[in-house]
Amino acid sequence: MSELNTPAAAAVQVNMANLRGGIEYASQWTLMWLRFKKHKVALVSMYIVLALYMTAVFSEFLAPFDPEIALRAEGEYKAKAYHPPQGIHLFDTTHGIRFSPYVEVLKEKVDPETLRKLYVSDADRKIPLSFFAHGFSYKFLGLVKTDIHLFGPQKKGDVFYLFGSDRNGRDMFSRVIYGGRFTLSLGLIGVMMSVVFGIFLGGISGYYGGKIDWVVQRLVEFIISLPTIPIWLAMAAALPKNWPPQYRYMAVTLIISLIGWTQLARVVRGRLMSMRGEVFVVAAHLDGCSEWRVIFRHMLPSLASHIIAAVTLSIPLMIVAETSLSFLGLGLQPPAISWGVLLTEAQNIRSIAVAPWLFIPGGAVVIAVLALNFMGDGLRDAADPYSH
Repeated sequence: MSELNTPAAAAVQVNMANLRGGIEYASQWTLMWLRFKKHKVALVSMYIVLALYMTAVFSEFLAPFDPEIALRAEGEYKAKAYHPPQGIHLFDTTHGIRFSPYVEVLKEKVDPETLRKLYVSDADRKIPLSFFAHGFSYKFLGLVKTDIHLFGPQKKGDVFYLFGSDRNGRDMFSRVIYGGRFTLSLGLIGVMMSVVFGIFLGGISGYYGGKIDWVVQRLVEFIISLPTIPIWLAMAAALPKNWPPQYRYMAVTLIISLIGWTQLARVVRGRLMSMRGEVFVVAAHLDGCSEWRVIFRHMLPSLASHIIAAVTLSIPLMIVAETSLSFLGLGLQPPAISWGVLLTEAQNIRSIAVAPWLFIPGGAVVIAVLALNFMGDGLRDAADPYSH
């Protein structure tokens, strides 16, 4: 017994008590985050998703040129259509090696045999770049008017094309950055609307049961039985063509969200039906809580982690839906800029042969969808207590 009273034994007992206390009082969110961090692919995908949404928020600051204006270099009388992408050189080796970002000018030539327009590098002409350069005016976060951009040409009137140009000579890099704002925000807002519909209808269906449950479930089954793409196409085609971009944006968001709430409603309904007889629900009733408070204050918070995982997995579906509708000409329309609208430029053979860089918005869609799916898989595994 004397060995148990030694300082070393006392220290071990204190450490074990602290360890038990840390595990006992760790919240559900803490445990979920610890499990999520072990999923390395999901963690990297989370940083990619955050970078994409930060790019969408600060698109004016990141875009070097106005995405709606055809660019003409100083001394040029017309914009350069289908100008190929230009790479950024970080170090200038003209007078030693020094950090001086620049872009090489591409000279335009005509192939004497095929009469095809070609662009060749002109090493003697360079466009020096600078950080926090002056460019077109905009309102930073919609509040402060400024013309400062993350990077741009040092000399006013110089132009360059990191992702090439479209048929009108507009900078594709700036247009892809701006397009992410429409596409990513539409996916996020559409999912939020679907979550509201799914939680509300699934909650009352699972809690009350009976006739309410029967009506809601028949509605869910009817919507699920409908072919998704034809319904989207029919509803989008019914929108007036003369609507401004912001009206079509909200209409397309509502159309997509009206179809996407059914799966979440089923999950919420099943979980609430299984929790109706739990001790904490009975205690809430005995304490005099109203039925709505029991549902939204006591029962639904226990599903928060699962709802977050479902939301993350639903956003890619919304993004693909918007891209598909806009690509087919039934979603957002110019002058609105989204990744789907930009992909309409790549619908013909000439684009594939002459300007393959017009498919870059498709690559942005692939990156966003894969990152959101991997992050959603990680959140789903971290939120499931039975997977460990």
